[in-house]
Amino acid sequence: MKVEKVTATDAALTFIEQLKEKHGPLMFHQSGGCCDGSSPMCFQDGEFRVGENDVHLGDIGGMPFYMSKDQYDYWKHTQLIIDVVDGRGGMFSLEGPEGKRFLTRSRMYTEEEMNNLQQ
Repeated sequence: MKVEKVTATDAALTFIEQLKEKHGPLMFHQSGGCCDGSSPMCFQDGEFRVGENDVHLGDIGGMPFYMSKDQYDYWKHTQLIIDVVDGRGGMFSLEGPEGKRFLTRSRMYTEEEMNNLQQ
């Protein structure tokens, strides 16, 4: 059984659907810098330019999720679980005006899961 590198809670998936209805196709990026950069950011698809230093971890709610390679090297032993909570997030992230923010939770992979990670 293949293990996903990134998943989302039911609350996050429901919220992603609401954002898709309002903004169209979306994309997510987590860069790992200070402040807003360490949170998952939601953009309209194509509004954030990914490059060779970004890793596509998978999709949540059918939308691509990227992380900077440097950040991924730090988190690669964990499964990212994207959640949504009340509060203000990144000022450029689409969820900000909704009074919510995306939040990354994580858990360590088991040894068996590490051997079955999706590529």
